[in-house]
Amino acid sequence: MTYCVGMLVEKGIVMMSDTRTNSGVDNISVFRKMFHWNVPGERIISVMTAGNLATTQAVISQLEERTKTPDDRINTLLGAPTMFQVATEIGKLVRETISERQSANGLTGKGKFTASVIVAGQIAGMEPRLFMVYPEGNFIEASFDTPFFQIGETKYGRPIIIRGYDRSMSFEDAVKLLIVSFDSTLKANLSVGLPLDLMVIERDAFAPTHEKRIAQDDPYFQAISSSWGDALKSAFHSLPDYSFYSK
Repeated sequence: MTYCVGMLVEKGIVMMSDTRTNSGVDNISVFRKMFHWNVPGERIISVMTAGNLATTQAVISQLEERTKTPDDRINTLLGAPTMFQVATEIGKLVRETISERQSANGLTGKGKFTASVIVAGQIAGMEPRLFMVYPEGNFIEASFDTPFFQIGETKYGRPIIIRGYDRSMSFEDAVKLLIVSFDSTLKANLSVGLPLDLMVIERDAFAPTHEKRIAQDDPYFQAISSSWGDALKSAFHSLPDYSFYSK
């Protein structure tokens, strides 16, 4: 399992992903799930993946190969004129990759080969955009009503984001909110694990404004985790006491 979040704010896009692919007493693997490509001054495209590792790696490898070809007709990331077309082509690639692997293994219908992708970025002259691509290849776009997307193990961290999100929040507050969301998920589910990858994309920058890998010993992560736990306990004890004798 995994956990990835892409979030739109007025200043741009904030993205965070974990790096765990397997979990168990003696079976823990770490793989990057966040990738980006950019043309300085013209565009930046970033993706995060969740699902079967072999499938998602195949999708990323094919996207990487397409950035190296001079033929813009198949250059999904660097040649598409809009982010909508980027998401469309990535959706097709996801669907075709899953179909090929299912066919090669004699599977029909839903099988173990699956992938979900968050696609984010901006092309010069246009707004930053955020999409969630499903295994079937279709996708939806973030909006004022749905300003963030999650893939993977979403249920533990979602309430934190819903309560704390504000479209006008600073990048720093957005990062803090995501760290709290991830900390809550890490505490509740062993299939999500450190280190975390963070990327901030400022509007019209067309390059990562900030990138960081957050490890277990990161002092800021430790401070947020500890302070959030203490704040929850304090908030709980400040609530009115229940009484067996009240009417």
